[in-house]
Amino acid sequence: MPAEELERLMNDYGDAVFRMCYLYLKDYQLAQDAVQETFIKAMKAYDSFEHRSSEKTWLIRIAINCCKNVMRSRWFQIRENNPGDHSERADVDPIDRFLEKDSISSAVMKLNANDRQMIVLYYYQGMSAKEIAAVIGRTENAVAQRLNRARDRMKKILTEAGYEEK
Repeated sequence: MPAEELERLMNDYGDAVFRMCYLYLKDYQLAQDAVQETFIKAMKAYDSFEHRSSEKTWLIRIAINCCKNVMRSRWFQIRENNPGDHSERADVDPIDRFLEKDSISSAVMKLNANDRQMIVLYYYQGMSAKEIAAVIGRTENAVAQRLNRARDRMKKILTEAGYEEK
């Protein structure tokens, strides 16, 4: 892949890929690493990209796989099971502090990985059910069901946090 093509992909989709990785991993540095890994993999595989989906859908699929690889690592699992070890750091990124204070983002972070994936892809990435189906390898009906369940769980979390249903 020519450098110009990689630069175009990074300029066009870098922010969207980062936001998705950040919401998936809940950590600024891990998200940055996952984004870098995503674009390295995309650069290596671009010649085999068949354009059956949009570039954004293809990159998001790669990013999700990178995030899942990070989450499978022993270090990540130990870190997630011992939140006190890393949550009290003074050098917490300002984006982390903002998202922790924002009730909606906080509610998204409380969802399980599958529900968070649905909410992030649909609302944060603006993907259609058809695009999400291509990303996660499910049917559009399955995506619609998973999205409805995720919305219900999100509503419950927000109601418990004091938001009223309107």
